[in-house]
Amino acid sequence: MELKKAYDHKEVENKIYTLWEELGVFNPDNLKNTKGTFSIIMPPTNANGKLHLGHALTMTLEDILIRYNRMQGKKTLWLPGADHAGFETQVVYEKKLSKEGRTRFKMTREEFRKEVLDFTLKNKEDIFSQIKKLGASCDWSRSKFTLDDDIVDLVYDTFQKMYDDGLIYKDKRIVNYCPKHRTTLSDLEVKYLEKESSFYYIKYIDTSSDNYLTVATTRPETIPGDLAVAVNPEDPNLKDWIGKKVYEPFSKREIPVVGDEAAIIGFGTGALKITPSHDPTDFQVGKRHNLGQRQVISTDNKMNDLANELEGLKPIEAREKIIQILKDNNTFIKEEKIKNQISVCYKCETPIEPLVMNQWFIDVHKKIKNINLSLQEIALKTIKEKEIEIFPNRYEKVYFHWIENLQDWNISRQIYWGIPIPIWYCENDKCPFIVSKTKPEACPHCGSKNLTQETDVFDTWFSSGQWPYTTLKTTNAFEEFYPTSIMETGNDILFFWVARMIMFSKYLTNKVPFEKVLLHGLVRDKDGQKMSKSKGNTQDPIEIVETYGADVLRFSLIMGTTIGEDMSFSQDRLKGARNFINKVYNASKFVLYNIEDFNFEKPELNEKYTIYIEEAKQLIQHEKENLDNLNIPIALENIYKYFWFTFADKIIEDLKEDLKDEKLKPQAQYTLYTILKDLIFILHPFIPYVTEYIYELLPNTKEMLIKERF
Repeated sequence: MELKKAYDHKEVENKIYTLWEELGVFNPDNLKNTKGTFSIIMPPTNANGKLHLGHALTMTLEDILIRYNRMQGKKTLWLPGADHAGFETQVVYEKKLSKEGRTRFKMTREEFRKEVLDFTLKNKEDIFSQIKKLGASCDWSRSKFTLDDDIVDLVYDTFQKMYDDGLIYKDKRIVNYCPKHRTTLSDLEVKYLEKESSFYYIKYIDTSSDNYLTVATTRPETIPGDLAVAVNPEDPNLKDWIGKKVYEPFSKREIPVVGDEAAIIGFGTGALKITPSHDPTDFQVGKRHNLGQRQVISTDNKMNDLANELEGLKPIEAREKIIQILKDNNTFIKEEKIKNQISVCYKCETPIEPLVMNQWFIDVHKKIKNINLSLQEIALKTIKEKEIEIFPNRYEKVYFHWIENLQDWNISRQIYWGIPIPIWYCENDKCPFIVSKTKPEACPHCGSKNLTQETDVFDTWFSSGQWPYTTLKTTNAFEEFYPTSIMETGNDILFFWVARMIMFSKYLTNKVPFEKVLLHGLVRDKDGQKMSKSKGNTQDPIEIVETYGADVLRFSLIMGTTIGEDMSFSQDRLKGARNFINKVYNASKFVLYNIEDFNFEKPELNEKYTIYIEEAKQLIQHEKENLDNLNIPIALENIYKYFWFTFADKIIEDLKEDLKDEKLKPQAQYTLYTILKDLIFILHPFIPYVTEYIYELLPNTKEMLIKERF
């Protein structure tokens, strides 16, 4: 038998993947003599760039589970997909436009959407090719895109159902607004940065005396929007102010002093300026006291005419000017430097501007007819009653904390790219809006044909939250594979995505979308820093595959990690993984050379060989149990240690002399062959290419390894 001196992944991987595809084993419909099912819906990759190491980790973990369960004889479906990723993709494409000296604000929506669609479709195909290079054995015949017509059709059906059930409403509420990208964001898309700031102490003078309340604020530019000052009704020093009026210090409007627990005794000055249009807490205070609204900052991030001489200034410019005005009118007391948490857009880190806007919301607290539970209660009950298990289970506490504090979900986004909300407005503003997938021929209320569609698009998570349901419904796999077996994804989107899939699925089907959730952590650099292009510490997984091979990358992403925890990735990991792949190849090569004349009849074994074989089988059984329990890194580490230190360094070395003894040789050959074959089987889910290559070289095998069963 002629074997190359060293294993060369470049000669093997593309050839083997092509053979796998030709066999058709990725499609569960082609699997024979199966018992039971196993399914995973791939988290749809954003179709706006290349894969990163986080994607590679996702693909590796899921492929391990898919290959293992396929080898267990189950009918196994792994459905791949890509996400249009509304806001994320628009940000990426706007950067591209900026480099070209263009802007979306000088394009029609249709022009912008056409360009971005071409961009995402090209990226989608590139990403699918990259996923294949990682060895992912998913069913490409069922691949889906979140903008596929049949997917969008089901998303619209969900909107209609939720609207009919009273779960969707439009209301003016305070929302998180990114002035740079000019769109609202969910609470989950806001991040907090500690920055140096200032408290500005300002006098709010009693309208009937010279007394004044001292108010400390970090945002004096919003003073023109003040509608009250609040003090705590239990505050012994300030409660007598309740019911009085004070002058708003900028324009001298009279505003009331109200009693409200939002003003915390002993915090700051104890008096809180209330600007309902520009602060979430103040918005609630305003509702409780019927204060109304006075918005002084517009969506173009400039002060409007209600701000008088501040009109046209950006908020930060208005801050400087109003401080000078307050100093001139003797209402400014002092400035105190502080550090506080500033809310910013998670993509561009522009400070969030809380604004009151007319938006579409999902009511997560309203009881659903026929279920008698709210969406919030569904999300809590499903996990509490263990209908779905979360691994690692410590994430359940984090999940419950978020769900218990859940607010109504704003699903409106003021961007061009995405699925348009299926609402139509009549030219007669007295007519109610119309919910329809397509443009109605005429207004059903007045007959007018002059109808315009809502310009907002869905928050991406509204469509991707239905992903397990919509993908299986549109690929004729729902009845057989729903609910799916496992949802494997990053721990950072437990709330963005996992919780919402649970709510949507139980609402639409009365079934859970998956039986288990497996969460992995972030892939960081060798120093533990989050990888980013700006830091220059990213690594392209496809470049790694081309240099080292997919098996090396896969092994390095799993070995020595802990499920759910962040991992540090370095060149040392790759070198260690490459060494192991070479060890597997060289040990296999030794066995192959030494069993060429073996007749494959089981000889009578003495105790030493029996013990070796039984120990190997016990290891295999133990690691199968670890894989069944999702202890994937532990299983790999145990197999690695056994292969290297027991099989290669001990058993092979021990049997070298036996191979020279004609009486002992058949026993040694049988032992080496049996253990190697078992190890190749259990290693295949982790390092599929080198194991498939070796298995094809093993004598007495008929099928490719991917078709074999444990």
